[in-house]
Amino acid sequence: MLTDNTRSARPARSYAQLPRFQRVRVSLLGRYMLTDRREFPCQVIEMSPGDAMIIAPISGIAGERVIAYIDHLGRIEGDITDVIDGGFKMDIVATSRKRDKMAAQLTWLANKDLLNLPEDRRHERVVPDNRHSTVVLDDGRRYNCKIIDISLSGAAIELAVRPAMGTPVTLGRMRARVVRHFGDGVAVEFVSAQEMLTVVQQNLRVN
Repeated sequence: MLTDNTRSARPARSYAQLPRFQRVRVSLLGRYMLTDRREFPCQVIEMSPGDAMIIAPISGIAGERVIAYIDHLGRIEGDITDVIDGGFKMDIVATSRKRDKMAAQLTWLANKDLLNLPEDRRHERVVPDNRHSTVVLDDGRRYNCKIIDISLSGAAIELAVRPAMGTPVTLGRMRARVVRHFGDGVAVEFVSAQEMLTVVQQNLRVN
């Protein structure tokens, strides 16, 4: 039976006021990968900087390593500590700095609806290992580009041309559309925003 560690009648307290690693109730979508490299969608329903309770189609086994990419939080990894009905619990391996950042983000997520806080960036942006890719327009024109940063939902790229806002493009193998222009490039939003970031980076590589 899941335990609800927050009360809907009042905002969640700051992590400074909570016992270490007490979970708060959230609803965050993402994807996870088991040790056999199979990937599945998931939903985090309770989380702390040290562990998470996850609804998942395949639970894995206790002790199995899991890597996940979660909306608002980015990459987390750790081991399955318990298999539950419809999912699993996992611990989270992270540096103290990462845990502090996660605690602040979880506090914001737990309070944002009750306090009517503004939306944050949907996904953490990172610089991929492989920054060189190609952009293909609908008419077949192909351009080399350089990835400035990337997230689960989109990317900023250096590009010699400036397709009109809303133009469909293919970045590597990812279908996207242009959503913003800036000095020496464009920002694109992926059609499928829940792609796992490792897969996104693989799909950006030039064959």
